[in-house]
Amino acid sequence: MTKKTILLLFSLLLPLALNAQFSGTERPAGDSTLVISLDDALKIALSENVSVKVADQEVRRAEYAKKGSYSALFPQINASGMYSYAIQKQKVYFGSDDTSSGSGNSGGGMASMMQSAFEPIMYYIQQLYTATQTPFVPYVAPAQPETESSGSDAIEMGRRNQVSLGITAAMPVVNFQLWESLRISGEQVDLAVEKARESRLGMVTSVKQAYFAVLMAKASYDVYNAVYENAVENYKLTEMRYNAQKASELDFTRAKSSLASAIPNLFNAENAVSLALWQLKAVMGMDLDKAIDVSGALEDYAAHMFYELNEGEHASLENNTQLRQLAAQAEMLARQIRMQQYAYIPTLSMQLSYNYYTQSDLFNLSQWKWMPSSTLVFSLSIPIFSGGQRYFAIKQTRLQADELELQRENAERQIRIGIRQSLSTMDTAMKTYDAARDALESAEKAYDIAERSYQVGKSTLTDLNNTELVLTQTRLQTAQAVYNFVVAKAALEQTLGYDFADQE
Repeated sequence: MTKKTILLLFSLLLPLALNAQFSGTERPAGDSTLVISLDDALKIALSENVSVKVADQEVRRAEYAKKGSYSALFPQINASGMYSYAIQKQKVYFGSDDTSSGSGNSGGGMASMMQSAFEPIMYYIQQLYTATQTPFVPYVAPAQPETESSGSDAIEMGRRNQVSLGITAAMPVVNFQLWESLRISGEQVDLAVEKARESRLGMVTSVKQAYFAVLMAKASYDVYNAVYENAVENYKLTEMRYNAQKASELDFTRAKSSLASAIPNLFNAENAVSLALWQLKAVMGMDLDKAIDVSGALEDYAAHMFYELNEGEHASLENNTQLRQLAAQAEMLARQIRMQQYAYIPTLSMQLSYNYYTQSDLFNLSQWKWMPSSTLVFSLSIPIFSGGQRYFAIKQTRLQADELELQRENAERQIRIGIRQSLSTMDTAMKTYDAARDALESAEKAYDIAERSYQVGKSTLTDLNNTELVLTQTRLQTAQAVYNFVVAKAALEQTLGYDFADQE
């Protein structure tokens, strides 16, 4: 009798213990519980989810890169300065390195060449003077004083201190490659935006699935809690009848066994709710210690389980993020091919420079004479031959474009398969739900009849347990059908590119 009393007290106190445990897990002391809807969960995730924040940062980075690429169109202005001190000045030598005497060798190579050129003329003049018996007096140059520049002596060049200051401005005038690269930078921004959209779509799907998982866990908890409460009532009734000798010991033992077997299922269902809530908070980017709960029930979404399957199968893929990314990459490759083709076109650039220069042997700034100079240079670069580098670069990029087209075709095929899988799951879920609803009505009616019959002693506990088992299964099947439908629909919406922000 003592064991019976303990079991009865335990069964009565179990709901309170479960509520206390659930409250202790999800509702810390001093912190109110935040009840959120599906839209609230999506809005919180859009502002707190880490993957969304990273994707937004990538978009900003691409925009900065685009703005930075436009700087190539503006003049690049640079200033420079140089100071040089000549430790030993450069020397320049004049005259011949030949130190031998004689006019035939003086003057080095130039003197020899001049002597050879004028030798016939001098011979003719000498013969003329001889024929006329006129004395010939050759010209002798006066002796020059030996100076620093005579002979093989060297002359120092330049000054000790040299200073130059300048500023240059250079910019492209005609450069087709540069202009096309700017368009590629714009395509990179569009690709980053689409990748950020992909992160948002994936996050929205994850939040929806996590939210529906919480509703499914709560629905399972309600089912097993109802089973437990029925087991407690049946145990009380069977115990009263057993004490009055109106029920057999077998029925009483089965009642205790049913009550004992209902307890682990209830604990597992309660734990599943806690785990689902933690997963939802993790996907949303919230603190795991924050107490939250979801509003509504899984049955609320049963009214939206009517979907035109033919419409979904022939739905447009223009908003599919994977195909849009592949399209952006294809456009970038097309522009890259044009940019490589523009490498055959000449380029024209302009450079303007303004310089100040001075030099002096004395380090006296006030006595230095600055000499300004300025130049304007136009540079025309005409590509002629590069060994086939430009040609083969274009070939490589075209092969990449062909590979990307094959990837796009395969991706579209896989997307179509995914759409059909989602539609098939949704169709199966709708059929299962319709059948489960009919079975649930029959199971509830059968359980009510069996319960009343057992109370008046016209049926056994086995009959009641059998009808309860069928009722439990149909309730779980109904909830599972709704869950499968909404999860498959969320995956389908992600595939078709239905953005939560656009739906708002």
